[in-house]
Amino acid sequence: MVSAKPETLMTPQAYCEIALSMPEAEQSSHFDVTDFRIRNKIFATLRAADSRAVIKLTPADQKLLIETSSTAFSPIKGSWGLKGWTLVHLDRADADVVRHAIAIAWRTVAPLTVVKRHAL
Repeated sequence: MVSAKPETLMTPQAYCEIALSMPEAEQSSHFDVTDFRIRNKIFATLRAADSRAVIKLTPADQKLLIETSSTAFSPIKGSWGLKGWTLVHLDRADADVVRHAIAIAWRTVAPLTVVKRHAL
């Protein structure tokens, strides 16, 4: 299990910067939540007021991420979580692990033609 050191913990601002660093990523919002999209498909969200972040993974990727970083990630409750939507506990998450997880989320929703053009 990965445990974050205080100097490597994720902040809402850093989370936004990482999400927007993904190829063709755009920032938008829905239901008063900031979201990050590729070709209008959401791969990550952030509610900065309470440091609540969410990423879209496959159920298999979600399981692996939670097994290796259970303090930083957990499934969203209900059917959304069963589909791979994963809560990121920013106050317990290592920045490098979150960067990797956001890249996985981006690849999960990006069109294959876009994924093939970028080595993430």
